[in-house]
Amino acid sequence: MACELDPDFETAEKWRDEAIALREILLTCDLTEEQKWNKPCYSNNGENIAIIQRFSDKLALMFFKGVLLDDPDGLLKSQGPNSRSALRLEFTNVNEITSAENSIRTLINEAIRVEKAGLKVEKPDELELPEELAFAFDDDPDFREAFEKLTPGRQRGYCLHFSEPKKSETRIARIEKHRDRIFAGKGMHDR
Repeated sequence: MACELDPDFETAEKWRDEAIALREILLTCDLTEEQKWNKPCYSNNGENIAIIQRFSDKLALMFFKGVLLDDPDGLLKSQGPNSRSALRLEFTNVNEITSAENSIRTLINEAIRVEKAGLKVEKPDELELPEELAFAFDDDPDFREAFEKLTPGRQRGYCLHFSEPKKSETRIARIEKHRDRIFAGKGMHDR
């Protein structure tokens, strides 16, 4: 049966064969496939379960609530030091995917179980705003409102990015650079 995303998989330049092999597994796991965030996303009863990510050096299957999954084989990896909930499987060839098929299926079933049980990732501590961002909000309440409409992950991503520089001028420049993206409801990495 043809699917809406078939052309995306067939014409992909990066990790084509690996993505097709992974997709074949996903489509037999009681998941619905659709494009979200310009990536193939897999859900169960409307709840996001996993998404395929293409990187220059690997293909990944990212589980949105990976930290809540039982991973007895220790296959899930962190996305980075600032990631709170998502964990992923990483692959560099088709053989790795076919060899891990049973583990992939187990993790998918575990992710579906977590969603059906209504489990939630612990809310992070209150977001600490960089001083320069707080001042920008004081000067422009519409900017604050636009920022507050972003998802918590997008807000956190911006705060981490804005806080990195040591100099206040650089922090202010970063805020100004991303102002239009925030008003547009986009995260730092959204297209």
